[in-house]
Amino acid sequence: MTLKEIGQALKFRREFLQLRQGDLSEMSGITIRTIYDIEKGSSNPSFTTLEKLTDTLGMEITIQVKTIK
Repeated sequence: MTLKEIGQALKFRREFLQLRQGDLSEMSGITIRTIYDIEKGSSNPSFTTLEKLTDTLGMEITIQVKTIK
């Protein structure tokens, strides 16, 4: 997934749960500005930040590792 796709997925889930960015910020401990930047695809969040957001939103992070020959 691209950063933009990750941001869109988080925004979709947040809106599905009828949460504002401020609500998500309070629940996750991530600043509103960071959430805004991630949702716009203009931020490269750390794994820890993504984990906090996805946990709060009831989502999972799945990592796929590919071997390049």
